Amino acid sequence: MKIVIAGAGEVGFHLAKLLSFESQDITLIDVDKDSISYADTHLDIRTIRGDSTSIAVLKEARIDTTDLIIAVTASETTNITVCVLAKQMGAKRTIARISNTEFIENQEVAGFKKFGIDELISPESLAASEIELLLNQSAFNDSYEFENGALTMVGTSLSRTASFVGKSVKEAARIFPTLHFMPIAIQREGTQYTLIPRGDTIFKEGDQVYFMTVKEGVEELYKLTGKMKQEIRNVMILGGSKIGYKTARDLCSHNFKVKLVEKDNDKAYDLAENLPKTLVINGDGRNVELLEEENIYDMDAFIAVTGNSETNIMSCLVAKSKSVKKTIALVENMDYFQLSHSIGIDTLINKKLLAANNIFRYIRKGDVVAMTKLNNMNAELLEFSAKPNSKVIGKRIRDLDFPRSATIGGIVRDGKGIIPLGENRIEVGDRIVVCCLLRSINKVERMFI
Repeated sequence: MKIVIAGAGEVGFHLAKLLSFESQDITLIDVDKDSISYADTHLDIRTIRGDSTSIAVLKEARIDTTDLIIAVTASETTNITVCVLAKQMGAKRTIARISNTEFIENQEVAGFKKFGIDELISPESLAASEIELLLNQSAFNDSYEFENGALTMVGTSLSRTASFVGKSVKEAARIFPTLHFMPIAIQREGTQYTLIPRGDTIFKEGDQVYFMTVKEGVEELYKLTGKMKQEIRNVMILGGSKIGYKTARDLCSHNFKVKLVEKDNDKAYDLAENLPKTLVINGDGRNVELLEEENIYDMDAFIAVTGNSETNIMSCLVAKSKSVKKTIALVENMDYFQLSHSIGIDTLINKKLLAANNIFRYIRKGDVVAMTKLNNMNAELLEFSAKPNSKVIGKRIRDLDFPRSATIGGIVRDGKGIIPLGENRIEVGDRIVVCCLLRSINKVERMFI
């Protein structure tokens, strides 16, 4: 697949890096000499230094033969312009990164597709949505919804009180035959090794386990994993960034009580005007005395989304020491992201990874309608649409030639989630959620083409 990426910043470079691992034909464009030079020496891709809104530069990138152009520069206007030009010059598909979430909320009204922009993505909007979902599934440290919650993926670390610790997957299924979930990936404590569980896989204390479940299965998982469902209503947000603003706005609309701490005086006043239901505090959130004055002990959740990863991590650790139930930190450094389950913070989120996950579904073969990468694991969740000519149609799941490093975690049929067993057959129109290690993705994709 021939892909052109406009913008070698944090999102563009990260995308180019991920896609280069998959041997895609990547061209990266950026006007900044240092960014392009760094990408050229660190990635096996083609680079062009120049303005991505220049017709000459787009011609040099052979835009007329491009399958997909992804515009992810820091400028929203540039990204929109690039996509419009690229479409007119022959690019098959276009994706623009934007920061104004109104554009996403009113896509049909604005008619972006008429201009030549196929998809809009906002890393800030994705991060805010991820935070809200994590607060709703408060006992879990990772979650993702398919088809408006018909299926939900949740991740949690198993404590010794979990009912099935020490039992195999097969034994757990026998003991709890009426349960509506299944394990889809496990990472052993202290390792970087991801395994796709089979019937003889033993659950161990400290495992980071990802489950696929239907709506009624979430409550069952709370009980069996030994987690307490915590009612989260009082939330403190550190940082009045775009993510902080959108998170506060969305949480207030769902009746959360929100305090937002912003140290910049002018920004704090603007936020207070635009967020009438949020208590905006002008102060330095790194100041422990300030946090105590604002009753951090009474907070159910603390969310740090400043532009500094270290500040976010340290302030979350302070909040955790003050007995805050749920802590979420925004980090830009991928090295920190790898530490998510060992530094004492419930969840780390990363805009680059969220944006990449969102974009990747347009690159996968087969009819992929949604996807996500599991935090800190070399596994992906892909949602395929079963077409009439797919190799899986009409076959029982147990009879499919599925690689051992992949598993079908769930089926959505007529809007209803199904946790599949070996006897289930796949029908035309089904949405199939597959969890697979990176090495088996190509084989899985071919089954749904």
